[in-house]
Amino acid sequence: MSSTIGDLGEFGLIARVTARFPETDDVILGPGDDGAIVSAVDRRVVASTDVLVEGRHFRLDWSRARDIGRKAVAQNAADIAAMGARTTALLIGLAAPTDLPVRWAEEFAEGVREECAEVGCTVVGGDTVSSPTLTVSVTALGSLDGSRPVLRSGARPGDRIAVTGPLGLSAAGLSLFESGRSDADAARAAVAEHRSPSPPYAQGPRAALAGATAMLDVSDGLTQDLGHIAEASGVRIDLRRDALVPAPELIAAVELLAASGHPSGGAGRPPREAAVDLMAVGGEDHALAAAFPPGAAPPEGWTVIGSVHEASGPEEARVTLDGRAPVRGGWDHFGR
Repeated sequence: MSSTIGDLGEFGLIARVTARFPETDDVILGPGDDGAIVSAVDRRVVASTDVLVEGRHFRLDWSRARDIGRKAVAQNAADIAAMGARTTALLIGLAAPTDLPVRWAEEFAEGVREECAEVGCTVVGGDTVSSPTLTVSVTALGSLDGSRPVLRSGARPGDRIAVTGPLGLSAAGLSLFESGRSDADAARAAVAEHRSPSPPYAQGPRAALAGATAMLDVSDGLTQDLGHIAEASGVRIDLRRDALVPAPELIAAVELLAASGHPSGGAGRPPREAAVDLMAVGGEDHALAAAFPPGAAPPEGWTVIGSVHEASGPEEARVTLDGRAPVRGGWDHFGR
């Protein structure tokens, strides 16, 4: 029996992995030919892509192969949901060392399959190549199902800003790994969210139907990501700190971080304040944030956390917290 993907070979690996993926009604022709065929009901396809690199986006000593597979699907399907669309198909590229165990690849594929079941999509193709660095590339395709896309540029003064999904837990989980406290009971929820996020996929299309004027996936931090809406729409977004209510699991994680001396623990500040900071600037939860006009109520499961205001110029098109500049933070791949 092959123990590494080098022993199994490229085509053996592809056959072993693709057999795990289900069929869906959106796929006319799946893996096996030079290209797949996916239906596009209203002649529009939403597309998004992400790359995950070992040591940058995941660590093998922190995450199981199954977790990485689920995360690879989640962060791409969340982008499709943020457009108000439904993910239909995925293309996955895997660059890996030849000594990678076959079992790791199988467990990765299981994670992909499990998250695809949550999303309602499947894998229709991809590529494999040898590489000294384990890297996963995912392209997601989605359908608007006849609805309009929700862009970042549609927010207008008077709109309300609302969010749905977890905020801060994934960042707390990363800090717990860094502090060596990831095995504690109080760390369980945050660590699980960092390993395998749980985006509210169905809420994207629901927000679109409810009249959302702008929307995005919170991947690099709430205030930083909302800054993209502010800039694209030419508005100022003001968030209310008291509207950011930390989950009990997040406060428990912050208290653990404070006890370990990690900066994310707040350095002597009350746990709730430190938890709100993580909600404002932490990333990789893949919650959704959207703007809703005055006459449109956000769907059930959304929480209003701020408002949209007129900006007098490009320098005013930014995000503030209680009228002041927010805590600095957020992720920039080329800034660290």
